[in-house]
Amino acid sequence: MTSKNRKMSSYRPVVRLAVLSLLICGLLFPLLITALAQVFFPYQAGGEIVQLNGASIGSNLIAQNFNLSARARQVFFQERNDSASGFDPDINMTDAYSQIPRISDATGISPDSLKAIVDQNEEGTFWIFGSPYVNVLRINLALIKAYPTIYNSSVLIG
Repeated sequence: MTSKNRKMSSYRPVVRLAVLSLLICGLLFPLLITALAQVFFPYQAGGEIVQLNGASIGSNLIAQNFNLSARARQVFFQERNDSASGFDPDINMTDAYSQIPRISDATGISPDSLKAIVDQNEEGTFWIFGSPYVNVLRINLALIKAYPTIYNSSVLIG
């Protein structure tokens, strides 16, 4: 056996191990985890899609830019514009409270009632880390459910 053949034969186990690792870690393991997630946690694995009147309106996990009319933009809480990714579905309590006067003026809902809805939808953080926040989609759904005559389909469409 020449030194070139010996050298090539010493690489074969390394190449086999690399290909085997790639198949296991890059293909089989992700497929297994995805399948288990779909079986045991279908709502979460499917993106936590929120339904309203039978229609999918968004996800609890990512902020959406809906094609809302100018009126609808005035009557709903809006996500932050300063989010690093632009996809943050939550706003801090200060941002939520700062939007109450605009929504109150546009809808006629009292600021105290809007503040109560914000407070009811406050979500905590882990122990002492971070600040309390609200999910924009959840708080807007709470408004739709609490005030169906104000938030009818004509407001959403334009």
